[in-house]
Order: sequence, then C-alpha cells, then structure tokens
Amino acid sequence: MEENKETNKTVIVTGGSRGIGAEIVKLLAKEKYNIVLNYNKSESQAKQIQENLLQENIKIEIFRADVSKREEVKKLIKFTLEKFKTIDVLINNAGITSEKLFTETTDEEWNTMINTNLNSVFYCSQEALKEMINKKQGCIINISSIWGVTGGSCEVAYSVAKAGINGLTKALAKEVGLSNIRVNAIAPGIIETEMNSHLSSKEKNEIKEEIPLNKIGMPIDIAKCVKWLIEDEYTTGQIISINGGWYI
Repeated sequence: MEENKETNKTVIVTGGSRGIGAEIVKLLAKEKYNIVLNYNKSESQAKQIQENLLQENIKIEIFRADVSKREEVKKLIKFTLEKFKTIDVLINNAGITSEKLFTETTDEEWNTMINTNLNSVFYCSQEALKEMINKKQGCIINISSIWGVTGGSCEVAYSVAKAGINGLTKALAKEVGLSNIRVNAIAPGIIETEMNSHLSSKEKNEIKEEIPLNKIGMPIDIAKCVKWLIEDEYTTGQIISINGGWYI
C-alpha cells in the first residue's frame, strides 16, 4: 500500500461522505493529496468511500465530528495534525438544507441551520488558521450556494447562512492575505445530489429550461473547481458561481 507522501498537501473536507463533498474527496485523493474525510452521521458512506479508494491503492483518513460544535472541530484539527503534521487546505462543505415558509420557521430550525451551515465555517476556519498563519501558507474553500447570492423563496434560513459564508469569505481573504492564505467560495446552482433528490423529474426539467446550458450540474463540476482553487496562487476573496448560467 502506497500512502501519499507527507510532502503532499493535506486537505480536510467537512461533510465529505456524500454529494459534492464525496466527489471532492475522490478527485483530490486520486491526485495524491492527503485527505481527511470528515463526517457526522454518515459513517457507512464514509467507510465505503475509504474502502473503494483502498481498492485503488489509495489511502484516506476518515474522522467523525459534528462541525457545528467547536470542541469537536478541535478534535478534528488535532487528529489531522497528528496524522499529517500540517493542514494545507480546508474545504468547508458540511451543510444541510430545508424548504419552509419563513413565517413558519421555528427558533430551533433557524439555529440549527445557522450552526450547521455558517458557524461550522467559523469554527473550522478559525481553528485551521492557527496552523496556517503559523506557517504563512494555506487555502480555505467554502461551499456556498446560488441562494447565498440571490436568495431563495422558502429557503430564507438557508439563504442567510450561505450569504453569511460569502461575507466571511470576502472579509477573511482581506485579513489573512498577508499571511499567504487564500480564501474563496464556490456557489453552486442546482447539482445532482441527494440534497435535491426530493425534486421530481418534472421539476428538474422545468429548472433545466431556465438554465442556459440546459442541464443540471454534477458534483464533479464543483470538485474540479475546488482542485483549481487549490492549485491557483492568485485568486482570493472570490465567490465563484457554477450554475450553468442559471444566475448571471
């Protein structure tokens, strides 16, 4: 078994067991990055990804942590440093979605959305930056959403959390730029994932008709952009919209 060399970049992917996160993990692992796949509830999916990659002679680490809680984030960071001695890239991908009228959204639902989708980015970024600032090098990529840019009806809490990510991305990029740390976000449109599995074929076709490229995005479309943002050295503070032209 050939493990990735310690000289290769080490990447943490939160929410890496499903959807976009899983595709990011698989693409970067095959590019020889050292990967820590973070998951919370989807242990079986995380282990399956790990086993599938092992069959290709690729080893990744998996670690359970609820990234909406700072103490668990600290454990994730500690685990990564113990395994690989460094954190080069943080991909804040963990998130949930919900569709509900704003007037019917409860305090608990609102707080859960903000904690999971926005506070997790705050906790993970702050803890990872301790290592990145110390060595004057790093890359943070936040997975936002088209609704964080333009807002989504019946998805106010989700839109607020994602808009917060966009604001955090721009401000933090200015703050840590002199430490040679880049911070960017990707705002996907509709992507073919489990998160959108509730949509019927008719609903998907109606959305496709609104998209200039006339197709739904795939997780690999986002993963490829993540790979580019890791490799690029002069892009920071950007919210990159990947939505087939749905919102321009």
